[in-house]
Amino acid sequence: MEMIKLYHSKIGNCWFAVALENSEVVATAFSTSRKKVLENILKNLPYNVPFKLEEKLNPTSENVLKALKDIFDGKCVKQSFELAAKYLSPYGRRVLEALKLVPAGYVTTYGNLAKVCGGSPRAVGRVMASNPFVLLVPCHRVVRSDMNLGGFGYGVKIKWEILKREDRSYEKSSKVKVFGKDLILYPVKYVKSPMQG
Repeated sequence: MEMIKLYHSKIGNCWFAVALENSEVVATAFSTSRKKVLENILKNLPYNVPFKLEEKLNPTSENVLKALKDIFDGKCVKQSFELAAKYLSPYGRRVLEALKLVPAGYVTTYGNLAKVCGGSPRAVGRVMASNPFVLLVPCHRVVRSDMNLGGFGYGVKIKWEILKREDRSYEKSSKVKVFGKDLILYPVKYVKSPMQG
């Protein structure tokens, strides 16, 4: 049976964690405390798969943790990692696959994702709420159709802070082809601050 290995490290003021099965990413997490980052990553592990907390980082975990920190800081990360999609539902895989195409500096809506992936905005929201690959698959870049932030497992204030760091001052909407359809993207500047309500 496969063994999932958990790695975590404090980079700057934040803790980041990754769960790896061989070289595939099973889950990611971040937090300001070591205890909370481990709680967050454990919540995202698949049931009935043994796991072990590793003391030392290996090269793959080091790369993923650095990428998480860069995304958290609003930087563009070119490197892509192998994700353990086998633990997701087919619909969850489809939605997260589409979401990976939303670049920093842009957001899309639950409704727009539903249009290209099928299902409803609410179904997309459920996939976002259970996204095990936080930051690597940018669920923080999905907002409501009225440009309010919507939910985020780490709190809307953190979602807003990450989006502000990702703002590239784009002026115009854009689109990306997903499953043969256009996924509409909006500049981060369109998003309403949580202070605006």
